[in-house]
Formats: sequence, structure tokens, C-alpha cells
Amino acid sequence: MRLATGELPPYATSTRPDQGIALEIVRRAFAYAGYEVQYTFKPWTRSLEEARAGHWDGTAYWGRNPQRDVGFLISDNVLTEQWVFVYRDNPAAKPFDWKELRDLRGLRVGAVPSYTYTPEFWRLHKEGVLNVALAGDDLANLRLLLAGRLDVVPMERNVACHLMGAHLVPAESAQLRAHPRWLTRQFTTHLMLSAQLPQSAARMRAFNQGLRILQGSHEYADLLHLPGCSLSARRR
Repeated sequence: MRLATGELPPYATSTRPDQGIALEIVRRAFAYAGYEVQYTFKPWTRSLEEARAGHWDGTAYWGRNPQRDVGFLISDNVLTEQWVFVYRDNPAAKPFDWKELRDLRGLRVGAVPSYTYTPEFWRLHKEGVLNVALAGDDLANLRLLLAGRLDVVPMERNVACHLMGAHLVPAESAQLRAHPRWLTRQFTTHLMLSAQLPQSAARMRAFNQGLRILQGSHEYADLLHLPGCSLSARRR
């Protein structure tokens, strides 16, 4: 099984022996069905386009997006991500709080243009309700946040933790907080197999069966276990 993918540590990355948590889940689910998986790392957009055209068996792993899903068979949920708003703690200012996305009106919000977030997030950006500044990746947004050029950034919590540990010094990480309210509790992620290939339907059935077996075992919980993170909730 030849799958294209991109870099999003700790979930997908060429820098880990297991190539990332999500990719290891996909690999083990396929193993239950008797398939071996080989990953090739490319920019995410190229992985998507080439897999849709059938140059690869598929691509992993992706959030749901109606436009992006066209041309693919979509698997059951590989794992549910934890998207939160990260902000810089400022003891002299009113603590950041929100209950609905419209509460972010007037704030400078960082985002990555290729990310899924939620349909409402992008709709409010298009309507001008949210003041969204686009950057190339999450690390760039964290640095803009620390520089005071952004107020909040939606990020997957474990991705933020990885970036803080790998790229920020402790004094910088200590300034960052995550609001305890998730952007969404339903950010599922998926393997996508090319609808161009006639074998994809049978492979997807086998994968989903293997995934169910894996998720019913202790292996799955062990794979999702990550070390503690210094990205704490907001101060009261």
C-alpha cells in the first residue's frame, strides 16, 4: 500500500521512527488486514492532488472537507484531534474567553489557509466577521503570537505542544496558554483512498475492519498517549 502524506508532527512526520501517531494507526489497521504500508512525504497539497489522480493508493491523514473529499473513498475515524485557541498570556489584560466564534470579532486571528478548522470558521472569515491573518504554518503563527502581532491562533493541542518543545525556548513557551474550550469536539481524521483505482473499495473495507479491531485493543490507547505538555489552560 503506497500512501502519500505530509508533515504534521506528532501525528505525521518523517522524523519519528513510527512516522507519527496517526500514520502508525493507519499502518497497524492495515496490518490486521494483511497489508503493508509505505509512506512518501510530500507537501500536503501535492499528496492530495497526486493521490486523487491515482498516482498513489491514497493519502493520510485528513479532516473532513466536502470539496477536498471529492474523488476519494473516506475511511472511518482514525483519531479525533483536539483543536483549541492558543493565546499569549498577559496578566495586565482581560483574560481571553469565548463561547462562540463570533466572540472573536475584533481580535487578530492567525490561520493556515490549507487547514480545515470548521466550516463556520471559514464562513465567518469570508463574511468579514473574523479578522483572519494567513501564514504558512503553525510555527509561523506561534511566532507572530509571541511577537504581539496576533491575539489568538486555532491549533491542534498536541501539535502546539510539539512545536513549543522543538522550536521555542522555555521563556517563550511559558507565555502561551490554551483556552479549555475546544474549537470543535468532532474533528475526525481519515484515510482517503483514490476513487480512480478499482481496488480501493475492497481495501477500504479491509482497512475499516482492521481499524475497528485496533480501536478495540489496548494498542490504540497506548498509541494516543502523549507525554505532558506545558501548554496549560488560562489563568483564572
